[in-house]
This record gives sequence, structure tokens and C-alpha cells, in this order.
Amino acid sequence: MSEHRAHLAAQRPNRFALPVVAMAAVALLAGCGQKSSVDHELTAELIQPVAKLEIKVSKIAPGSRTGEQIYKSICAACHDSAALGAPKTGDAGAWGPRLGLGFNGLTASVINGKGAMPARGGGADLTDTEVKRAVAHLTNLAGANFTEPPVEQ
Repeated sequence: MSEHRAHLAAQRPNRFALPVVAMAAVALLAGCGQKSSVDHELTAELIQPVAKLEIKVSKIAPGSRTGEQIYKSICAACHDSAALGAPKTGDAGAWGPRLGLGFNGLTASVINGKGAMPARGGGADLTDTEVKRAVAHLTNLAGANFTEPPVEQ
């Protein structure tokens, strides 16, 4: 008889599980035909970002960039960190032998490329005058005293 009671006890959960599953299925299906009550305009308004960031690109026409602008946008990528053997900005010791080439020699090196530096320092749209401005700016930071060609208005 005790085996019979154990068998009955084992069946009890199954007896109650089916009605619970059936009630859950009925509850889920009951809402299937109803239209959603979500207000999409209100939802869109409530999830607006806290702040907006607008990026405006201002392109300066080739020929009118200063040495500092060119340095910051092109040269600094390598010269600030001395990447790929570039002389570090402001390091008079690293620039000393290069300054011996003179302004025209340094400008020619930048225009033609040297070592890992591509022609025009990677700024393909740089004019020769802009290269001169960048060379004067960068080398003056290391102690040279070159005159940066003026930007014509």
C-alpha cells in the first residue's frame, strides 16, 4: 500500500500543472486581437537624448592655412609622439642635425617625403607655400628662427 501512496504522490504535481499551463496560455491569447495602447509619439518624446552633439566641419581652402593649423591637423600625429622615427616636436636635440639642412632643404624633404614621412607630410592638398609655413612653425618650436610665409588675404 505504501508503494501505491508514493505513486499517487508522484502524480499530484502533474495533475495541477496542466490547468496552470492552460490558464497561462488562455491569458496570453486573450490579448492577441486587441490593438496596442502604446502612444508612439509620447514614447518618442520621452526617450529623447539628454544632449545633442552637432559636428560642423569647417574646411579651410588650400593655400590659406597657417603653419600652426597644418601642424595640428597633419604633422602632430607623428611629431607629437615621435612615431616612426619622426623628430619630436620641440626636441632641439632631435631637430639639430635636421636644422643643418636649412629652411629650403627641410622644405624639400617634406615636399618629397623622407623616411616614413610621405610626400607633403601626408597632406596631399598642401601647397608649397603651406608646406613652408608648416616647416617654419614646426622647426621654430625646436629653436629655429625661420620666417613663416604670410597667409595672403
